[in-house]
Order: sequence, then C-alpha cells, then structure tokens
Amino acid sequence: MFSLTVNSPKSLSLSTPFLPSHPHPIPTITHKPNLSPRPISALIIPPSGQRNQQYSTAPPQQQQLYQPFRPPPSPLPPKFRNLDTNSKLEVLANRLGLWYEYAPLIPSLTSEGFTPSTLEEITGITGVEQNRLVVAAQVRETLVECGLDEETLSFFESGGAELLYEIRLLSGKQRTDAASFIVRNGFDMKQAQDLARSMKDFPRRRIDYGWDKFTGDSPGDCLAFWFFRLAQEHAAAAAEDSRVEAMEKALEVVETESARNVLVEVLEGKGVDKESVIDEQVKVPLVRMKLGEVAESTKVVVLPVCKAEKREFEVEAAPWECGGVGEFGVVEAEKDWRRWVVLPGWQPIAGLERGGVAVSFKNGKLLPWKEKRKYKEEPVLVVADRGRKEVVVDDGFYLVLSGGNGSGDEGLKVERGLNLKEMGVEMSLGMVLLVVRPPRWEDEDQQIDED
Repeated sequence: MFSLTVNSPKSLSLSTPFLPSHPHPIPTITHKPNLSPRPISALIIPPSGQRNQQYSTAPPQQQQLYQPFRPPPSPLPPKFRNLDTNSKLEVLANRLGLWYEYAPLIPSLTSEGFTPSTLEEITGITGVEQNRLVVAAQVRETLVECGLDEETLSFFESGGAELLYEIRLLSGKQRTDAASFIVRNGFDMKQAQDLARSMKDFPRRRIDYGWDKFTGDSPGDCLAFWFFRLAQEHAAAAAEDSRVEAMEKALEVVETESARNVLVEVLEGKGVDKESVIDEQVKVPLVRMKLGEVAESTKVVVLPVCKAEKREFEVEAAPWECGGVGEFGVVEAEKDWRRWVVLPGWQPIAGLERGGVAVSFKNGKLLPWKEKRKYKEEPVLVVADRGRKEVVVDDGFYLVLSGGNGSGDEGLKVERGLNLKEMGVEMSLGMVLLVVRPPRWEDEDQQIDED
C-alpha cells in the first residue's frame, strides 16, 4: 500500500557566480523642502513650468486665452537690464530714475504676465499713465534716432511724457519738427495736441482756400492754417470776436512769409469773399471722406440726397433750404425728406446756404475724367448748387441728364460746361461743387503700430 506524502516547497537557493548573493536594495525617494524665499511675482503668477503642468490636462480650448497685441518692449537701459522682477517693481513703485528710463520696465513686466490693473495695485501707476509712459518713451526713441539735439531732448526730461504722447500720430520727421517747435514756444499738453492734429490734418485740406500759401513741412504754418480755418468757421457763424481771436493766434505761430501775408489780408478785410472762392474752384475737388471726420469737424453741412437713377425729378423735388434753429441748433427743413447726408464744412460747400443737393451714383463711371478701375466701381456723392443752373463756365462741371438728352441707364451724369455748350445745352440741374468718395478702412493711417 502506498502512502502519499506532500511536503511544502522550500525556497530555491542558488549559489552561482552569475547571480548576486544579496538582493538589490529598493531605492527610497525623499523630498527636501525648498527653504529659499519666493519672489513677489511667484506669489502672483506661477512659473511657466508649473503653469504648463497645471493646465496640461485641460481641454485645448481652455488653454487658448485671449492675449491683446502689445508692441515689442523698448530696450531697457543698462542699469535695469539685470534686475529681477521684484527690483523692477520697486523701481516703478518709487520712480527711481527718469520717466523714459523706467518706462520700458512696464512692457517688460507685461511680458512676464502682469496686467495693467496688477501693476497699478503694486506700483500706483494707473493704466492710462502706463500707456502714456510707454508710448512717450517710444516717441522719444524716435527723436533720438532722428538726431534731435540734446538740449531739446533735455526739455522733455521733466513732464515730457504728456507732451511727447500727443505727437505719437506723426511720422518720424514730423515728430522731430513738432518737438522742436514745442520747446521753442513752451507749449503745454493742450497746445501740443492741437499742433499734432493740425500737422496730421493739413494734407487733407488742399481744397480749402489759401492752403497753397501755407507750408506743410512747417509746424507753425500747419497750426496757423488750423486757426485760419477756425476763424473762417467763426466768420460764417457771425462770431466776430472769436474770429479775430483765432486769426491773432494764427499770426503768433505762422512761420512763412506767404502764409503771413494771407492772414494779414484776411484780418484786414482784404481776403476773398465766399462767392469768388467758389468761382475759383473750377476744377471740381474729388475727396475721400475719412472715418470720424464729421465728428471732428467744428462745422458741418446737411444736404438732401437724391438717387441718380431717379433722373431730374428727385433733384427738383428735394428741399432747397434747411438750417439749425433754437438754442440746440435743431435742423429743420422746409419740407419732409427721407434721405440726408452730413458732410464736413469743406470750403467749396461751406457757403452753400440754399439750393444744395447731393446726388448718389452707384459708381463713378459717369464722371467726366479718367479713373482707375477700382475707383470706377465705388459709389460717389456729387454735391451740386441748384441755384447756379445756367451753363456759363467752360471749365466748370454741371449735373445734367445722361448725355444731355435724357439717354443712358443712370439718368444723371456730370458733364463739362464746354461740352454742354457744343451740344447746345444752356441749362443744367446745378453746378457741381464737390465729388465725395466713401471712407475705406484700409486707407486709414491716423494711427501707427505703436498706438
């Protein structure tokens, strides 16, 4: 009889040179606490590595946070280049140095993740002041690159940010000329603002009376022309005291002799009256409106609008007169009309008090001059004076039925006076004073990249 005995297995033990006699010890991982102090920036914004680790599991749409465009930071002065975040904040908080030296620290801290509101809480510099300092420092860099003399630059060391910020919209050469003019005349912030606006606005005023007598490269002439236009608007409003005051300001800042002669003649009553100014504009000005130009104008013209395809019927039926009444200048027309347009008080139409009308054309193909193809497809507004219907000026332009005989698709067109006389046309719907193109976003150059 057999008996089965089961023995518990014993652990296998091998003694061989191929295996170690002792098992490999399990390593233990220990973490030592970080006893080094953390900077202020680390308490507000975690390091980039921790931020990436923290949001690594978040959905992709949560990682794409909106970041506004910020101009590249200005190079830091040598004494600020090796500062850590806490030291930068301390410099800003205590204004340690000149304003244009510590101003580049603001975009440097912004690149580290600080927001304007956070910087305001830490340093006491408001968001508006931060922007002014950064932009003004960039303007000053432009002046240095353009070779402005040290004596003029030193004028902007104390309180110069407010002045340089106002000339930010100008080109490099214009900034240099404007800065020198500001120093010579001791301008304050408001005067610097008017100077910059006048220099930016001057090239767009070539259709105004007397523009060719002023020099666009002269800051004083640009500002003088600004006051000269303001004086004309006061004259149209019968505000004689304001007109004389504006003319005197223009004479104080004008720089060229030709411009000064115009101002003196007008101030002494020897200037050209409104009728002769309009008569001189034989070649019709063709202008493109700028976005916001109406809002910036101190005087505007309100005109009824007709469609060219409605032929002469709408032009004759449109109101002849409208004007501001009452203390608020509420515009009232002699009869109801559905379509109106507000235009800046440009010189050719500034004196148009009765009979003015604007005719809208779907495109500029029917204008009697050569146009680029892309401009021919644009809609245009033709402003005409219905009080001057007789065809008398050969070089003038008149609003008539298409071809002068009623043919054509548009119904109305603009024709030269000489051509109408050759066709035997003696009367028109009105003499053309101005042709206006619509504003375009891509043409706006009032702000440069740093703004």
